[in-house]
Amino acid sequence: MIEFAAITSAITPIIKKYAPQAGQLIIKQAQKHEAVIKILKELKLNPTQIPDDVDTVYVYALVRYGVFKPEAILNLFKEKVIKDYFWDAYKNNTPFEFVENTKIFLNKNSELKTQIINSKREFLGKLEEFLGELEEFGEAFIAVAKQTGSSKFQPYPDWDLDVYPKEFKALMFEKTRLFCGRDFVFDAIQKFFKTQNKGYFTVIGDAGMGKSAIAAKYVLATRYPCYFNVFAIEENKPEQFLNSIRKQLIKRCSLQNADNADLRTLLQKASEELKGQKLVIVVDALDEVKQEGNGNLLNLPPNLPDGIYFLLTRRPYEADKKRLNLSSDTPYRELNLIEDRYQKFSQQDIKDYLHLFIEMNKDEIRQWIQQNKNDNQEEIIELNEWIQKQNPPIGKTDFIDKLAEKSQNNFMYLRYVLPAIATGKYNDLNLQGLPEGLENYYRTHWQRMGMDNDDNDNDIDVNILFILVIRGDAVSSDMIANILDQDISPVENILAQWVEYVTPKKLEEEGKEKTYYSIYHRSFLDFLQNRPKLDKDKNKRRFKEVSQKFYKYLNG
Repeated sequence: MIEFAAITSAITPIIKKYAPQAGQLIIKQAQKHEAVIKILKELKLNPTQIPDDVDTVYVYALVRYGVFKPEAILNLFKEKVIKDYFWDAYKNNTPFEFVENTKIFLNKNSELKTQIINSKREFLGKLEEFLGELEEFGEAFIAVAKQTGSSKFQPYPDWDLDVYPKEFKALMFEKTRLFCGRDFVFDAIQKFFKTQNKGYFTVIGDAGMGKSAIAAKYVLATRYPCYFNVFAIEENKPEQFLNSIRKQLIKRCSLQNADNADLRTLLQKASEELKGQKLVIVVDALDEVKQEGNGNLLNLPPNLPDGIYFLLTRRPYEADKKRLNLSSDTPYRELNLIEDRYQKFSQQDIKDYLHLFIEMNKDEIRQWIQQNKNDNQEEIIELNEWIQKQNPPIGKTDFIDKLAEKSQNNFMYLRYVLPAIATGKYNDLNLQGLPEGLENYYRTHWQRMGMDNDDNDNDIDVNILFILVIRGDAVSSDMIANILDQDISPVENILAQWVEYVTPKKLEEEGKEKTYYSIYHRSFLDFLQNRPKLDKDKNKRRFKEVSQKFYKYLNG
């Protein structure tokens, strides 16, 4: 067991030595990981074998959380009374009690409170905006507690301090696991916001190039208001966007008489509360918005008040489908990830991503896969092991270079290929045999599943995918089974074979747990809609039969 006071007094200078407060907005995950290892070793703490006493886990969490953080924030968490407040709240699953006790402590320590507020450039001077730090520390503690495997820390509390909109929180964390690079994007974004008094900045890129991850990472770093359009679950309408942004702005800026305000009014009211600060609203996947007419998507205003900015992401578009008409005095800039001048930066980010995955051990790979799937019981192999078995032999650098080339700078490709390699799905292929690009990856999986075989015409596989395409929204496995008049077990077995592409989510209904499935990424839905077997015009009989069963079920 460690001596808490002694080791925490040593933490700040060691963290400042290896990971001082960062000037840049986004810190690379590899940098953080390397800094954490060095700090733990200098503190004479084993990076992988963590004792299960509370003080030690708290110190590990403080190191993991504290790299590149301001000294004032570290000094707060080093206080024994803060540690005691935290542990009481953790045991009782009362995170907001920790918030209130921390506020009381800071209000009694005005100098430290002032130092904390001054240390964070995105603060508007309100202590409430410190919630994000308290939530981040709690999540770091829970992650370390899980590493110990000790029942002492179970059940793990729901450490949600309502910093981010609940409907987007899981999506943002899922999108930013193993996030790498994109410095050139964030530099361009920050330059625009610093040099313009208001305006729109749009990141453009093909499916899978990491647009949503960029948006999510920016929100996690700045805690600005956000909205993520998701076509697959129909969270993509103007009224949904307005309701969400209205709630966020009322809470963030303490707006009065704004419960029914339209977007222009909200932005004007928010601008008046900024007091010289800036406010960025992040909107992801503008191309997935469902909106009639020819006006601006999401009714985004042609004019913006001073201090108000929008960070948008979208796929490439034709000029007549831009649907973002702005006044001449509203600054606007686009960064198109597809342009040749950005390809070398994107390729290096892809290589950094691959390097991170190669360095993961089996337990880390399993955890990563489980976070992206509902569950995983498959045997795991490390990428180094797969590389060593290649014939002819290939080095780690060659593997990274070749797979980066095959990815065509597409992160979604790697999200599918790397877990497939790690779970043995490509043991029968060498590196040269892996598919090229995201579209070919989808096609290869389709073929390996036997979906192009003539004798597969009457199988339920195609009918299940038909329902997912028709529905477009999350659908439960028992709903699919009822529509097709099948037992639920074979339906779930087939869906499990598509788990990389079809996201399972467990929900409780009428006292029973049901699993709902939705297509993970719009690019896969596009692929399915272009398959001859799922083309309604080429398969009119099947489409009619499945549609009739589908609508008969919906209408009772």
